[in-house]
Amino acid sequence: MNFRHLFVFFLSFFSVQSAFSQNTLRLEGRIVNENKEALPYANVSLHKAQDSALLKATLTDSLGLFAFENIPISAYFLKMSCVGHQGLVKEVIILENNLVAFAEYQLAPNSQLEGVTVLSKKNFIERKIDRTVIVPDALISNAGLSALEVMEKAPGLQINEDGNIQLIGRSGVMIFLDGKPSYMAADALANYLRGLPAGSIEAIEIMPVPPAQFDAAGSAGAINIKLKKNIQKGLNGGLSLSLRQGFYGRTTNSLHLNYRVNKLNLFSNLNYSVIRQLQDINIYRNYLGDTGNLQAQLSQNSFLKDLITNLNGRVGFDYYLNEKSTIGAVVAAGLDRKENLTTNRALLKNARLELDSTNVGISTADQGWQNLNSNINYSYKIGKKGREISANADYLIYQAEIEQTLSNSATRPDGNTSTQDKLLGQLPASIDIKTAKIDYTNPIKAGFWALGAKTSAVNAQNTAEFFNETKEGLVPNTTLTNYYNYEERIHAAYLNLNKSFGKLGCQLGLRAENTNIAGLQYGNPTLKDSTFERHYTSFFPTVFFTYQVDSLSHHVLGFSFGRRINRPDYQMLNPFSYPMDRYTIYSGNPFLLPTYSQTLELSHTYKGIFTTTLFYDLTSDMITETIEIQDVFFYSRPGNIGEQQTFALSINGNLPLSTWWQAQVYAELNHSRFASRIYGQKLVNNGTLFTTNLSNQFNFNQQWSAEVGFFYQSTGYHAQFVMIPTWRINTTLQKKIMKGKGSLKLSCTDIFYTFKRGGDIRALDQATASYTNQLDTRAVSLTFGYNFRKGNVLRVRQSGASEEERQRIGR
Repeated sequence: MNFRHLFVFFLSFFSVQSAFSQNTLRLEGRIVNENKEALPYANVSLHKAQDSALLKATLTDSLGLFAFENIPISAYFLKMSCVGHQGLVKEVIILENNLVAFAEYQLAPNSQLEGVTVLSKKNFIERKIDRTVIVPDALISNAGLSALEVMEKAPGLQINEDGNIQLIGRSGVMIFLDGKPSYMAADALANYLRGLPAGSIEAIEIMPVPPAQFDAAGSAGAINIKLKKNIQKGLNGGLSLSLRQGFYGRTTNSLHLNYRVNKLNLFSNLNYSVIRQLQDINIYRNYLGDTGNLQAQLSQNSFLKDLITNLNGRVGFDYYLNEKSTIGAVVAAGLDRKENLTTNRALLKNARLELDSTNVGISTADQGWQNLNSNINYSYKIGKKGREISANADYLIYQAEIEQTLSNSATRPDGNTSTQDKLLGQLPASIDIKTAKIDYTNPIKAGFWALGAKTSAVNAQNTAEFFNETKEGLVPNTTLTNYYNYEERIHAAYLNLNKSFGKLGCQLGLRAENTNIAGLQYGNPTLKDSTFERHYTSFFPTVFFTYQVDSLSHHVLGFSFGRRINRPDYQMLNPFSYPMDRYTIYSGNPFLLPTYSQTLELSHTYKGIFTTTLFYDLTSDMITETIEIQDVFFYSRPGNIGEQQTFALSINGNLPLSTWWQAQVYAELNHSRFASRIYGQKLVNNGTLFTTNLSNQFNFNQQWSAEVGFFYQSTGYHAQFVMIPTWRINTTLQKKIMKGKGSLKLSCTDIFYTFKRGGDIRALDQATASYTNQLDTRAVSLTFGYNFRKGNVLRVRQSGASEEERQRIGR
């Protein structure tokens, strides 16, 4: 089988400079885009002009720099190809004694300009020096899906039924939106990602070891979701409308518009979704005596129905004051609402498995989140050698209004009611975040160095007022009611050095962060005030190496190391408790410690087609959900797991099986070891997880295409949980319409309805527990997409001082 180069990782434009000795020369160049900005990791090959024979090939570094050593004096041309751009097939360069030839090349976008051949196409998975890039538009089966559903297909990512994200079996992933942290708690972030259409996403960047300029937060790494913002001269954009029907229906829709005129860039996004979803959960608990004999048994069914509505938008501009100065601003706002109805039916049996009582519970939750995010940014280019200084400031406001009710009715086997109660709760919250940062970049020969600083201030106020409904009216529940304030100040600085030495490229970074936090829970007639403070300073080194084994770059080796931190979400530290049902209680944990991780990664890439990766991670004090049993009650709260070790081997690549059939495959073996003591119990949970994701893409002609995808995950191991295996098959059919500018896509997800969650819970005191969870995963969707483009693509500048705080809003 002949393999062709299917992974072309990089967006770039090219320039070439040569220096001479008497017999051999050094050919150097720097890749820039239309705005004279460096673009990294492009493919450059040097050919003889006489017979077009390939002499050498290389990749540009992170500053767009490349070099060819020991070049004989002769005539040559360069070949250049980049994802998302048209390739420049030929440009002749004549090298003579005492003559330095320098030229700057600009590659046009894939808009079918005359006289240039398009050399590359988008791949769903692209590999770069410090990250893996997922391109949702590369798979037609992503039409009509949400961001969370696309991330489920990404290599190394696992998404549980609550929307919590793990990377290579580790929790503590920091989520960025356009380079800025999401600042949201896990449930609020999951709702946002469920409502964010895949059609509005340009790329998803997965970074197990982010470079030093990123915040050190996220012990498992970082994921950056980049929204579409390809700017062209004139008015251009795209529209996506999708309807999906499973057990319930949903719709996800997105619109992005961009406008460029003279020195002004305007860009915008608007997303609207209405999602109805369900969870059908079965819980089984055995309560044991001192000798392990059965004392009681609980079986419970919980049926959850959610109605989620998301409306969020963003508008921004870049104004080029002159050739050196640019100012910009971005404003984003969102309205998110989640209405939940949960029906619980629990049977409690005695040691002889005779029915003791039946409890029926009904809970409701009406959650509304509003947010307003604003950013202003400025950049200045110093001189003509690429030096640049930039500054960003962000101000963010999040507000929530949450109302909850929980009604329980317990009956005896004879049908008589034994207890009946109703609890009502109001939980308003507000979070105020201010961040500012400054960065400086200075190019050097075959590299650059950079430094920067950032400061952030977070203030969170939370109220939880609970009332018991009685015959006399509402009575305050002082056990559950609480008022909680949280303050956080983080100051950071970093230094980064990037340098190429022929075939060897390296990037070294060091980041320092000083953290100061304080929490206050106000007392009530039955509970005293409680406070806590933490102050600590940590250092986070990062190391990246790449080595091109041969001149054609058929074999490229990579190495990375990094140290990371994961701070608790703001709400996790609040010690308040509230019942989820009659037998399950959630509470916070003011004694949580930050998580620290150290990660090593070694990779080999063959012809840009296959990448094999060896991975090791050591995590201490991992923050995750923990379960404690007290009497018949299960307490769910965040806790620290003493130590986690992760060993992983993965491979991903593309197989061009024919001219009309291409397969993309990812497979991973992941061995995890967890060791800790939890609530007096010894936890040892070790095991190996196997995951594979196979996508078959069929292009029948220019109008018709199809895709069939298969996913399988074996038994998994995480903290106290052992998860059951699961699998699914998805299909999609696409028809191009409107002269190729539009498309219709018909998709079916989880055809055989096999994607079920479940597992066992370990390290419980005199108890065993297991669960299953069936979601609304089998569905048919119809998606209409339309894109219009005019003019030349111009890249929107990166903006945002925030690099951690948006992820960690909690409640």
